Amino acid sequence: MNNEYKLTKFVQAAGCAAKMGPGDLKQTLCNLSPSDDRILVGFDTAEDASVFQINEEQAIVQTLDFITPVVDDPYIYGQIAAANALSDVFAMGAEVKTALNIVGFDKKNLPYEALAEILKGGNEKIKECGGLLLGGHTIESPEMYYGLSVTGMIHPNEVVRNNTSKVGHVLVLTKPLGMGILTTAIKRDLLALDRMKYCANIMAELNYIPSRIMKKYDVSSCTDITGFGLLGHSLESVNENTSFVIHANDVPVVKDAIQLALDKVVPGGTRKNMKYLEDKVLYMDGLDPIVKTLLCDAQTSGGLLIAMDPNDAKEYIKEIQDLSFGYASIIGEVIPKGVKDIIVH
Repeated sequence: MNNEYKLTKFVQAAGCAAKMGPGDLKQTLCNLSPSDDRILVGFDTAEDASVFQINEEQAIVQTLDFITPVVDDPYIYGQIAAANALSDVFAMGAEVKTALNIVGFDKKNLPYEALAEILKGGNEKIKECGGLLLGGHTIESPEMYYGLSVTGMIHPNEVVRNNTSKVGHVLVLTKPLGMGILTTAIKRDLLALDRMKYCANIMAELNYIPSRIMKKYDVSSCTDITGFGLLGHSLESVNENTSFVIHANDVPVVKDAIQLALDKVVPGGTRKNMKYLEDKVLYMDGLDPIVKTLLCDAQTSGGLLIAMDPNDAKEYIKEIQDLSFGYASIIGEVIPKGVKDIIVH
């Protein structure tokens, strides 16, 4: 991994633009919801992407996401940022068709060669899932950021929603937690190079093939785990009839993140998530506070959280083991509405 450019240094210098918390975001968007019969999925239910029906056979899936550097190598950063943005389309069960770059470039501190590497890394991920890069927009910015506006396609009857889980289905997570903590450690030069590479590989892994494979099975809902953490995105995924039970001991975590959390290496986004979820999650007695931190950790390019038939889940996990670095696991189940939307054992 090339550390020559020190991209994360300038993120810290600029104060690191933090993602808005789930509570702030809901308040901001509450009066903007459009009304049109062709809108199959808007932003009123905190879905991963919007879905707009074109005709009886086709609907477009649209999303936009960008992040500040989480690693110093510009090529790897480009890969991770692209994987993070593309993931919203995969969470809906759709196929990526086109993408546009979104770039804020700090030309005072970084050479144009770094920008070229970032865009190259992102384009490789777009091509990996069969998409085409069609251009984009770049501005000068005191803080580096990069991401994509993505358009996908899907049959209107095949859209996978985030809040349609069925009672009796189990919850499968396809990537480990801890990336928010680990990227904070990277920015503070607290992680060894080999572990940085390991974490970068996990974040750069597309959710493309796991998304395609899940469509073979009885799946009732899907979302991807990003800035709001596992519990935050779980909260967005329950409905008026369901609650999620999470078995903390079954949730995969990159081991380095545990000690770092004990050492208080925790990003601001994770702390915001914990505060927001404080009265919305039932934590059973005896749960270690560090576990709560990990379950709320703000992820970059996290895995899919899928509600699916229990028997199908076992077969699905076997199919994606290599794609999930061996982390794919059943982490809980969907139950009838309980005393809280999320219950953690």
